[in-house]
Amino acid sequence: MIETAIFGGGCFWCVEAVFKMLRGVGSVMPGYVAGVEVAKIEYDPAQVKYRDLLTVFFGSHDPTSVNKQGADVGTQYRSVIFFTTSEQQKMATEFIDELNKASKFGKPIVTDVEPVGKFTEAEEYHKDYYARNKENMYCQLVINPKLEKVQKEFASLLASAAKK
Repeated sequence: MIETAIFGGGCFWCVEAVFKMLRGVGSVMPGYVAGVEVAKIEYDPAQVKYRDLLTVFFGSHDPTSVNKQGADVGTQYRSVIFFTTSEQQKMATEFIDELNKASKFGKPIVTDVEPVGKFTEAEEYHKDYYARNKENMYCQLVINPKLEKVQKEFASLLASAAKK
């Protein structure tokens, strides 16, 4: 059974590119919920757990920054998890509590956990942005370092690891 996760962690180009690398992820669609840029991730929980998605989400953006990721500033870039089930809400809240208790980031997590509202797909030119624009300076300077970090820190979760 396929499940859905929705994360906002800055520009959706970054979030989309990161989650497309993971095993068990069938699709990643950039879009908007409540004015926030998000990625809607459809995944197979038999291959990748929601907790793994949370681990990658928190490991691939700054969850201590309010309404800002790098040079992207504004409420549309806030760190947020839009849960689709009460179990996701519970897991996300507990995960944030664990991170705060461990002081992993040195500052409190500001990621919001909210029920999902209406999801609207992003405009066509935003879809697969990184894959179609790898030479773009934003992709080079912002997305590539995130992808390299995920490849290094979460290698066991990558789609390429599942093929080995």
